[in-house]
Amino acid sequence: MLYTGDGKGKTTASLGLTLRAVGRGMNVVYLQFIKNPDRTYGEKIALKKLGVEMQQLGIGFTWKKTPEEHRIALKKAWAIAKEKLRDETIDVLVLDELNNALAIDRFPINDVLPLDEVISAIQNRPPTMHLIITGRSAQEKLIALADLVSTIEPTKHYYNEGIPAVKGLEF
Repeated sequence: MLYTGDGKGKTTASLGLTLRAVGRGMNVVYLQFIKNPDRTYGEKIALKKLGVEMQQLGIGFTWKKTPEEHRIALKKAWAIAKEKLRDETIDVLVLDELNNALAIDRFPINDVLPLDEVISAIQNRPPTMHLIITGRSAQEKLIALADLVSTIEPTKHYYNEGIPAVKGLEF
């Protein structure tokens, strides 16, 4: 399942599916490629309460750190994701913000997060594993590979009215 587009709700959709899967006794692992573990997000608090393994593997927005810091973080994140993609005990694996990471064009990433390797790992995951990928700017190859693709586009958003992110709704 792939959730993409410029609208709000991609991570929220993956969290809803996580909640449903946990309710049915499934083993869910949730990896975030961009969010920094030094910040506190509501989903991290909630998933901990539910006993869901969640790792925030990023270091934040690309303009807040150096390209090399991001490249190091992406390389580590991808190593963890590859390991999880081989784990037969995982029923649902969420790769939140993977699309965002693959769409980085401010600096080279293909050597630390190679799209062809991502596709191969997805194709070779255990057949019982459900995979959820989120983030803007999904690669066409990932869209073609997915069984379900939802593109979330904004119709109206209060950000445009100058209202900042709301605690509990956006973070």
